[in-house]
Amino acid sequence: MTKFKYVGRPVPRVDAMEKVTGSAVFTDDIELPGMLHTKLLRSPHPHARIVETRTDRAEAVEGVVSVVTGRDFPFKLGIYVGDRDVLATEKALWVGQPVAAVVAETEAIAEKAVQLIEVEYENLEAVFDARKAMEEDAPIIHERLGEYRTLPIFSPRPGTNIASVFTLKKGDIEKGFAEADLIVENEFSLPQVSHAYMETMCFIARHGADGNVEIWSSSQPPFIVRYLTSMSLDIPLSKIVVHAPYVGGGFGGKAGLNFEPLTVLLSKASGNRPVKLRLTREEHFTVAAIRPGLHATVKTGVKKDGRIVAEKIVYVFDAGANADYAVNVGRAAGYDAIGPYDIPNVEAESFTVYTNKLYATAFRGFGHMELHWAIERQRDIIAKKLGMDPIEFRAKNVLKPGISETGTGARLREDAANLEECLRRVGDALEWGKKPAKPKEPWKVRGKGLAVLMKGPAIPPNTASSAVVRFNEDASIELMVGTSEMGQGTLTSLTQMVAERLRVPMEKIRVASLRGTASTMYTWQTVGSRGLFMDGRAVLEANKDAESQIKQIASQVLHVSEEDLELAEEKVRVREEPWRSLTLAEVVMGYMYPGGNSIGGPVVGRGSYIATGLSVLDPDTGQGNPAVFETFGCQGAEVEVNVLTGQVEILKAFSAFDIGRAINPLLVEGQVYGGTVMASSIALFEQLIYQEGVLLNPHFLDYKIARMSDAPEDMVSISVENPQEDGPYGARGIGELTMIGMAAALGNAVSNALNIEIKDLPMTPENVWKAVTRQNPKLLERAKRYLKGE
Repeated sequence: MTKFKYVGRPVPRVDAMEKVTGSAVFTDDIELPGMLHTKLLRSPHPHARIVETRTDRAEAVEGVVSVVTGRDFPFKLGIYVGDRDVLATEKALWVGQPVAAVVAETEAIAEKAVQLIEVEYENLEAVFDARKAMEEDAPIIHERLGEYRTLPIFSPRPGTNIASVFTLKKGDIEKGFAEADLIVENEFSLPQVSHAYMETMCFIARHGADGNVEIWSSSQPPFIVRYLTSMSLDIPLSKIVVHAPYVGGGFGGKAGLNFEPLTVLLSKASGNRPVKLRLTREEHFTVAAIRPGLHATVKTGVKKDGRIVAEKIVYVFDAGANADYAVNVGRAAGYDAIGPYDIPNVEAESFTVYTNKLYATAFRGFGHMELHWAIERQRDIIAKKLGMDPIEFRAKNVLKPGISETGTGARLREDAANLEECLRRVGDALEWGKKPAKPKEPWKVRGKGLAVLMKGPAIPPNTASSAVVRFNEDASIELMVGTSEMGQGTLTSLTQMVAERLRVPMEKIRVASLRGTASTMYTWQTVGSRGLFMDGRAVLEANKDAESQIKQIASQVLHVSEEDLELAEEKVRVREEPWRSLTLAEVVMGYMYPGGNSIGGPVVGRGSYIATGLSVLDPDTGQGNPAVFETFGCQGAEVEVNVLTGQVEILKAFSAFDIGRAINPLLVEGQVYGGTVMASSIALFEQLIYQEGVLLNPHFLDYKIARMSDAPEDMVSISVENPQEDGPYGARGIGELTMIGMAAALGNAVSNALNIEIKDLPMTPENVWKAVTRQNPKLLERAKRYLKGE
């Protein structure tokens, strides 16, 4: 049982009532006086020069306020590499790229008028495969790559389609392979996928005649939106306010900068009236960023006893037409290339490459689901070749607290997460040494698989958070943090931390649902599973500050030292004489003596936290410390596969994570269940399908995602709690982790069931059936005979 009153308890979410009653406010719910609407004209070509754009017919439509093209807005956007047009200016780089916009009194008028814009294109050679895009004779997508604003940690290669490359080197790779008794090399791949969140993107902007700008955005990071809009459009930061209502799912797709600058410029071009851009689902599939695809080549050297002595990896991420977050995804996958393993000799290159497809951005896991698919399938393949149990093989090589070094040379702290315990717990839950039960139908087979994983926040070394705890007259509390709420539940956990320290009931603590740069405290971004840890640390400091102020006032009234006081039951009291006390309501607005003399004043606790102990990674070797914490875990599954059709059914799914401390076990379980289903969906169904650059499945009719009937019959969340000393109440982040290893676990389970090796996602029935046909045709023939009754 937890020793705390609020922390560690499965309390309901603070935003639950708003959401289940439909009263929660999202960006599309907001209506402003005089608001206009905009629609986008999208390119029908994957790579084409824009010769001429004729807008006169669109401008003539009644109700149209303005029509603009890329040449009207010659600004470059991009969080790390400034390579993206507001609207396509000289070239269209993918099918669906916005090339013009119509602003009108209604959305319907804008939709009608945008179809009247005529654009003359000159088609150019396109490239759709990231590896082909790296070839010397590939058509160049960004001829001016060397001229773009670029953050120094990234390394674009002008004259090529390489947006950036990250290199990791540790030990002596050639010596390592020379010492190996067995060398195994394989290739693995994953396609681009959609974030598929419920709420499509929506933006509202008002550019006032006085130069002040207000933005309402379905965005994860309002402060980054403000900063990047200021930098991109050359508007003073002080003149921009960004509001971020509830976000209907983000998964990284609503991080960074999206269409906020466009709506700002459209408002300015439309008489300073507010402008709303609301994407339909079909529009969203073709203009909003997606997850990058990956091709991985993994070469591993091992000793006969199972020790990994060398690993060489090449990751090629398909960034699509713009670098956006994809270059940082490639970087993060590069420095964590080998996953949670202690390998003395490592060499990895992680390329992020332009292609003429929809551009890619952050996605839940930030490249780690992709890299773990490759290395965890590789681990199972190696174990089979060695004749070693996969759990034993992993246990021999995984990182160990206080002893091991990561691929970047960072030694694990003594209170680091215990991966071996996670591995053991999932193995026990799966009954690993016991064969799966036989299916009822003889043409079906069953298999078990698991995968270990790790991830820390991919953040700059100076990433910071802040918080304010402000008391009201009745001793209720306003908690002010910049954390965006998009379904993850962090605001509830932060509220629990306030209640725990200040001994105020949770129902008396309010945290505003509308985030904003002018109404909440600064936090870098709500990304990378950093919110609970970093914003939590800031909240703890704010709690401490508020408590200190309360005790300072009460010590004068009660004539005791501050050290002799404690907070309990909405009071401040003498620890050894609890009957001597004051209610918080008597203190938090300042205390007034009977004669009218007053001391103190309104209690406002302030707290901040900045990441400590991090380093800028060496540009040549990638060595250094990139993470403020690392969460480790293990995920496993048992599956049943129809050999005749290739259909995979997930029977059981288990997840164990060392999260330090579960601030709210109910939220942890929710994250695990959601992450499991999301990862299962990506593993079994999801892929963006292109034909000559044209997206063939831009809607949920053809873009398949998991339904409730596809969810595992039995899902179990296992929390391992080895607290991290500097974490808030010992906690580490968990949000992204819950989906990182499940795809690889399923791949291992399916491969074990069919006695084949699956190396590419998704494992659709067609793809699985083809793999069985190629690799184990005897199994398929036997299943056919069973069906015939032979």
